[in-house]
Amino acid sequence: MKIFKILNNNAVVVKENDEERIVMGSGIAFQKKKNDLINRQKVEKIFVMNEGNEKFQELLKTLPEEHIEIAEDIISHAEGYLQTPLSNHIHISLTDHLSFAIERHQQGFQIKNKLLNEIKHLYKKEFEIGKWAIKYVAENLDVELPIDEAGHIALHIHTAKLDSGDMATTLQQTTIISEMIEIIHKELGLDLDEDTISYQRLLTHLRFAVTRIENNEPFQVMDPEMLDIIQTKYEKAYIIAEKAAHYIDKEYNIQLPNSEKGYISLHIQRLI
Repeated sequence: MKIFKILNNNAVVVKENDEERIVMGSGIAFQKKKNDLINRQKVEKIFVMNEGNEKFQELLKTLPEEHIEIAEDIISHAEGYLQTPLSNHIHISLTDHLSFAIERHQQGFQIKNKLLNEIKHLYKKEFEIGKWAIKYVAENLDVELPIDEAGHIALHIHTAKLDSGDMATTLQQTTIISEMIEIIHKELGLDLDEDTISYQRLLTHLRFAVTRIENNEPFQVMDPEMLDIIQTKYEKAYIIAEKAAHYIDKEYNIQLPNSEKGYISLHIQRLI
């Protein structure tokens, strides 16, 4: 395995059968030059980025090596924790994001995440990885990133799962849920305990509802008599559900059927 291009001390490009591969390992390119052989014992990762190859090569040449190493360690931890491979694109998106976040933090900029509460409940495993990541950054770089950054990392990890949508879709879904929760919170006039089962069930239900709409999947139909009972017995909850539904119709052109408003009403009633 010969070096075709050196990206940094820990990453090189090799060519095999006319296919470029990025090979990574600690000190793999130290005091090396093009056409030198690689010490296979130092190889830690080999992968083909396809259309992202050039972008990733550019990151490896321009970003601080310690940021790249930290990002790769986080990705490895995530794959082990989730016990599933992540999309190759995570090596670009997370590395670029993390390096930028570290630099912004060191420059004194505040990192905020208005979707933090929803992220930590909707994507629990990914959020645990995010918390591990900011602790790992602190231990290795002496940079204390805020908990908000754990939420950003969690989204990158979630969207890198092979069965998940892209970042734009995930952000929009999470934003819609957050805005519906804000309406429910405001209309109830209550301090909602985010750690209760009732609150988490509401979040989960809203997530499934939004996902059904995105995937054009049918909603579960509620018996008309049951819906009438809910509208009468839990009138306040149903009115709040209608207000939330009206908002996402107006803002996102998303229409929830009456049956779905009924199910949301039941979750709101549990909060009441």
